[in-house]
Amino acid sequence: MTDELRNDCDVLVVGGGAAGLNGALVLARSRRSVVVVDAGAPRNAPAAAVHGLLGQEGTPPGELLARGRSEVRSYGGRVVDGEVATVARDGEGFTVGLADGRTTRARRLLVTAGLVDELPDVPGLRERWGRDVLHCPYCHGWEVRDRAIGVLASGPMAVHQTLLFRQLSADVTLFTHTQPHPDGEQAEQLAALGVPVVTGEVVAVEVAGDRVTGLRLADGTLVAREAVTVQSRVVARAGFLGGLGLYPVAHPSGLGEHLPADATGRTTVPGVWVAGNVTDLAAQVGAAAAAGAFAAAQVNLDLVLEDTRRAVAAARTPLAS
Repeated sequence: MTDELRNDCDVLVVGGGAAGLNGALVLARSRRSVVVVDAGAPRNAPAAAVHGLLGQEGTPPGELLARGRSEVRSYGGRVVDGEVATVARDGEGFTVGLADGRTTRARRLLVTAGLVDELPDVPGLRERWGRDVLHCPYCHGWEVRDRAIGVLASGPMAVHQTLLFRQLSADVTLFTHTQPHPDGEQAEQLAALGVPVVTGEVVAVEVAGDRVTGLRLADGTLVAREAVTVQSRVVARAGFLGGLGLYPVAHPSGLGEHLPADATGRTTVPGVWVAGNVTDLAAQVGAAAAAGAFAAAQVNLDLVLEDTRRAVAAARTPLAS
């Protein structure tokens, strides 16, 4: 079910994941006219369940989002299927254009469009993503506990990721792939924990019977593994904000690009807030939802102050005779 896009609203939320829907819920309960525009491509769609979220442990991602949409609508909010393509300043607000040609106007924007995961170009990796090719020990680590895990190095956090998954299994192997071989303190840490390091480029994720069986090296060697972890490079879904001069920038962690904001979610562009993974690369579902709620409260406060200023100005203006 999708709602009709209205001509204007107090707040347009870009992205209907946990951050966007929780933000929209807070705004709708504050009696704001709010519209969520969702492209229908949640980052966690390949996952079977949401984990680490109190009260919702094991809930399928699609089911959680369906509940969220229903709750937003129950307070008068609208959820519209579509993809935001352009945003332009329109007086004190914004004109928002969708990819299908529809347009609307909003006084404020809450951008919660999330991230795109860019994986190493290794055959079989993308096809198993979210199943037995994983990235987060807190999201999926329990499900691969005590199994043979291979960590495919793809960036500066490979050893860090290895240490986290070593907590979950005694059988963890680091594959350097195209990254430098660990040395110094990192090499000492891996040796102390009994983590083998395999050098050489990985050219394929081998699969049999709908499960990962190992990683194939360029020299033909197959190293048996039951699960693979890899740190994707992540990029904020924010190209539509270019018309406002707002662009993703490199994250200090080196893991990708994000939209920077202050502690309230406010960006450098007046009237635009961000929440969730689009600004916080490490946020899980619970943290993203909380950030959406907090940013929404700041947006509502900003509108309250603007409405109050207008009311004061109107009260001071003598009535025309």
